[in-house]
Amino acid sequence: MSIKKASIFIILLLLIDQISKIYVKLHFQLGEDVEVFNWFKIYFIENDGMAWGTKLSDIIPFISDRTAKLSLTVFRIFAIMGIGYWLYTIIIKQKSKVLIIALIFIFAGALGNIIDSVFYGVIFNDSVAQVATFLPEEGYDSLLHGKVVDMLYMPIWEGNLPDWLPVYGGKRFNFFEPVFNIADVAISIGFGVLIFFNKKAFPKTIENA
Repeated sequence: MSIKKASIFIILLLLIDQISKIYVKLHFQLGEDVEVFNWFKIYFIENDGMAWGTKLSDIIPFISDRTAKLSLTVFRIFAIMGIGYWLYTIIIKQKSKVLIIALIFIFAGALGNIIDSVFYGVIFNDSVAQVATFLPEEGYDSLLHGKVVDMLYMPIWEGNLPDWLPVYGGKRFNFFEPVFNIADVAISIGFGVLIFFNKKAFPKTIENA
C-alpha cells in the first residue's frame, strides 16, 4: 500500500468520525437520545477521560482532574506521533499489508479522539440543557481540555441475571452498556485485526539454512 492510499483511507475515516460528532454536537443536548432500533440508539454523552469514561485522576488520585486531563491529552498526542511514524515506516518498507491496515484504523481512530480533546473545548460551547453552537465567542473550556463526543449506544439486552450465577446473580445487567463513537470502532477494528491475524501482521522471516 502506498502513502497516498493510506492517507486517503485515514482522511475518510476521520471525516466519518468528525462529521458524526459535529452533527450530534450541533443537534443534541447532552444526555439526549434517539432510538434507531430497539437495540440501537444515538445517545449523546461526553467523555473527558480514557476508555469507558475512566479518568486519569481516578488512577492517580493526588493530581487534579484538569492536570490529569491535560496530561492525558499530551500523552495521546505523543502516542499518535509514534503510531504515525511506525505506520509511515512500515509503508515505506512495504511490510505486511495486514499490519498496515490495522495501524491505519488505530491511527485514524486515535487521531479522531485527539481532535476532540485538543479543539472541541474551544470551537463549541456547553451542551448542558442546550444545543451547542459552532465557533462561539467563548468555548466551554480551553485548548487541550476538550471532551470526546460519544453517541453510539447498543443496549442489545437488558435484564436480571440468573440467581445461580456467583457474585452477579440476580443483579441487573445491560449488554452492551458503553457508549462509543466511530473513532472507538476504528481503534477496536485495528486491535482486532492485530489479535486475530497476528501471524500475518508479524510474519516470521524464514532464513535459509
